[in-house]
Amino acid sequence: MEEVDEEPSPTLIPSAGFHQRHLGFEWGPGDLLVYETDYRLQGIDLLEGNTEEGRGHEAHLLLCLCSGPRSAGSPLVHIVRRDEDICSPILRKLFNESHLIFVGLQKIREDVPSKNKKSQFVSVSKNYRSVIRACMEDLQQNAVSTRDGSLASQYGDQVSILLAIELIWNLCEVLFIDAAPAGSLLLQLLDWVRLHKSDVDTRAREVLQSESPALHRSYWDVVISLVLQGRMDEARQVLSKQASLRPESSSVFKRMDVLLQSMPIFNPTGAQTLTEFDVRWRQWHEECDRCLQDNTFAGNRHLETLVKILLGDEDTLLEQKELLSTWYHFLVTRLLFTQPTIKPPDLHYYAQSSMNMFLGPRASPEPLDIILLSAFEFDLHQVIKDCSIALNNWWFVAHLTDLLDHCKLLQSHNLHFGSNLREFLVLEYASGLFTHHSLWQLAVDYFDHCPEFGRVYLELQIERVPLDTERKAVKVLRICEDRQMSEQVRSICKIMAKRALRNNRLGSALSWSIRAKDAAFATLISERFLQDYCNRGSFTDLDLLDNLGPAMLLSDRLTFLGKYREFHRLYGENRFSEAAKLLLSLMTARIAPRGLWMTLLTDALPLLEQKEVIFSVDQTYELMSCLEELNSGTKASNMTDQDEDIESTKTELLRLALARNLAMAIVKEGTIET
Repeated sequence: MEEVDEEPSPTLIPSAGFHQRHLGFEWGPGDLLVYETDYRLQGIDLLEGNTEEGRGHEAHLLLCLCSGPRSAGSPLVHIVRRDEDICSPILRKLFNESHLIFVGLQKIREDVPSKNKKSQFVSVSKNYRSVIRACMEDLQQNAVSTRDGSLASQYGDQVSILLAIELIWNLCEVLFIDAAPAGSLLLQLLDWVRLHKSDVDTRAREVLQSESPALHRSYWDVVISLVLQGRMDEARQVLSKQASLRPESSSVFKRMDVLLQSMPIFNPTGAQTLTEFDVRWRQWHEECDRCLQDNTFAGNRHLETLVKILLGDEDTLLEQKELLSTWYHFLVTRLLFTQPTIKPPDLHYYAQSSMNMFLGPRASPEPLDIILLSAFEFDLHQVIKDCSIALNNWWFVAHLTDLLDHCKLLQSHNLHFGSNLREFLVLEYASGLFTHHSLWQLAVDYFDHCPEFGRVYLELQIERVPLDTERKAVKVLRICEDRQMSEQVRSICKIMAKRALRNNRLGSALSWSIRAKDAAFATLISERFLQDYCNRGSFTDLDLLDNLGPAMLLSDRLTFLGKYREFHRLYGENRFSEAAKLLLSLMTARIAPRGLWMTLLTDALPLLEQKEVIFSVDQTYELMSCLEELNSGTKASNMTDQDEDIESTKTELLRLALARNLAMAIVKEGTIET
C-alpha cells in the first residue's frame, strides 16, 4: 500500500518483443498478487482505487487470468510473497485474544463523554499490549526449545516484529490515547524506555550476585545505565558497593549519593504544582553544576561522568551510545536531565535533533526510527501509513487505528473512495482472516463493525468459505441467517442439498432444500423419496418425514410426500379410519401424482379386506371413480406385456375388493339407518 489516503500512480512495464504492458498488483488476504494486463481501465485504475467496483473487476480479471489454458503472450499471475503469520499457531493466539478485546471495545457506549472513557481506552490499549507480550514470551520459549535452526530463526524474526509493534503501540498509548501532559509525559516516556530496555536488569543481577560486585567488569556500566534510565535509588544501591570498598573516598561517594537522592521527581498525584517542581529541579541542577565546577569528583572519572550526565551534557551522553543503544533512549535521557517538564508540542524538536545527533550524518534511519519520529511529531496518519508499509500484516494498523478512532483522533480523515481510514484497515485485516480455515469466524465480527462496506465484504467473503463438512456449513448458515443474508442462505443450502443428493443422502438433501425454501429442488427430492419407496417398499429418514410440519407446504409434491408418510404412520398405529380418509383425500384433491394412483389404490387393498368396514359407501364410490379414471387414461408407451398383465391383475383385484366393500358398507349403513 503506497499511500493509504492518496491514489498511487500506475506502474508501466516495458516488455521486449511486445507492446507495453501494465503491472497490476493487489494485496490478497495471504499473498501479494502481481499480474500483467492490457485492461488498463478495468484492471489497474479500479484496483488502485480499492472501490467495491474495483474489487469486482479484480475478481473477474483474476478469474480470466487463472482459468483455461494460457495462450502465447497472455498475462501471468505471480504470487510474490505468502503471509506466514496467519499460519503460525502462536500468532493465532494473538488473533483470537485481540478479537475479544476488539469486540469489547465496540460495546463502549457512544453517549458516554470522551473524558470519562479515557481510562477505558487506556485499559483496552494495555490489554492489547499484554496479548502481544504473551505471544512474544511463547515465541521466545519456542525459539529456545526447538532444535530446528530455520524454525528458531523464524521465531526470532516474529519476536523482533512483535517487539517493534509493542514499542510503537506503547508510545502511541502515551502520546495519543493517554495524552500525558507536561510533567507526567516524561515519567511515562521513562517507563516506556525501561520496559523496552530490560537488559539493564539482567546485567544488574549479574553484578550484584557476583562475589565482588564493585570489581565486576560491568559494574560501572550498570551504575551509568541505571542513571540513564532515571532509576536513582537502584543506582545508589549499586554505587554503595564501591563506596564500602574505598573508605578513603567515602565523602566523594556520599556527595554523589546525595545528588542522586535529592534529584526531584514530579508526582502527578501530589500537591506540588509544575512550577514549584521546576524551581526545585533548577536548584538541584545548579547544585550538580557547582560540584562539577568545584572539581568535587575530579579524582574519580566515573563519578565525574555521572555528574555530567546529571547535567545533561550532550557530549557525555553521546559517549554512552552503547549503553543507550537507541536514539529514542537518548532522547528520553536527554529530556530527563535538561527538560523534565517538556510539553507535548515541543517533543518533535527534541526528537528530530536527538535522532540526528545519535545516528550521525552518515547513518540513515531505519523504518522503525521513521515511525517513532512521526509519533513524536504527533503525525498519526504518517505513523499508520508507515506501519502499513513496514509491517507484514494488517493486525497492528487495524486494531490501533480502531482504538484511535474510538478516541476521536481520526474523525476528520476520510479516504478518497468514500470509507474512512479505520474501516478500510479493518476490512483489509478481516479479509485476510477469511483465508484461514478457523480464523474466518473471527473476521465476521470485524465486518459487522464496519458500517459502510462491512456487509458487502462479508457477503462476498462468506461465499468463498469452503463448506467441507455439514458442521461447518451449519456455522456459516447460522452467521448468514443471523444477519438476514437471504441470498447467501439460499446459496449455501442449495450447495449442501445438491452434495447430499449426489451422495444419495435424501434426508439431508431434503432438509437443506427446505431450509433454502427451494420449491423446485424440494419437489425433485420428494420425487426421489417416492421413487425410493416404490423400489424398496418403505421410507427412509422417518424422523424427518414425520416432523415436516408447515415445511411440507413448500411444494405440492412435498406436501404429498408428507401426507403419504402420515398415511403409513396412521396405518401402522391401526388408526384405519383416519388412514383411509387421508388416502382418499390425497387422490380426490388431486394432491397425489397421477402416476402413483395405482400405488395408492393398492395401499387401500388391506383396508378394503378388513373384517370391519373402513370405507363408507360414498368413499367406496370415490375409490371406484378414481380407478375407472385411471384405467380410462392413456397407457404408458414404455409398458411391457408383463407390466400390462400386472396392472390388469391389480385392477381386477381392486374391483373385486371394492365391490365386496361396497356391499358390506351398504348393509352396515342400511342397518344403522334402520
